[in-house]
Amino acid sequence: MDGSAAARAEGAFRLVYAEAFAEPPYNETEDDVAAAFQRFPSQAGRHGFLAALARTEDGEPVGMAYGFPLAPDTGWWDELAEPVPDDMRREDGRRTFGLMELAVRDPWRGQGVARRLHETLLDGVEAERVLLNVHPGSEAASAAYRAWGYRKVGEARPWGTGADLHDVMLLDLR
Repeated sequence: MDGSAAARAEGAFRLVYAEAFAEPPYNETEDDVAAAFQRFPSQAGRHGFLAALARTEDGEPVGMAYGFPLAPDTGWWDELAEPVPDDMRREDGRRTFGLMELAVRDPWRGQGVARRLHETLLDGVEAERVLLNVHPGSEAASAAYRAWGYRKVGEARPWGTGADLHDVMLLDLR
């Protein structure tokens, strides 16, 4: 779905996010969820925003994924603990799709929902590569990303100081 459709389904995205990221190692609180969803409308309004939402036959939200192409002035690369080569960090608004969130609610994990969400989302992406952050304590997510072809390119503290160190992973789509 595009940004306007995702904005209309914000409640479903929020439900999945709140439930999935309340668990360790994330331990996000209601305030954390509120902060994330203060950003959601502006993210959904970005050029190239794409989202995927999985639901049961009854319409219950099961999982979600969303992201958008990184702008030339993205700060994502600036958050890395160790700098990467200039050629890796070069962005032009089309080169890299930033996968902002991918989550599946607990009762539906281990059934391939995350993989299908990932494939569905990337089916509409015309970028050369995909970039994401993953908490290294989330072993299942890290293992899935590696199995899907992502490689670790560094570590970062997203959202500034005080955040846990996350692995920054890159998937080449070419």
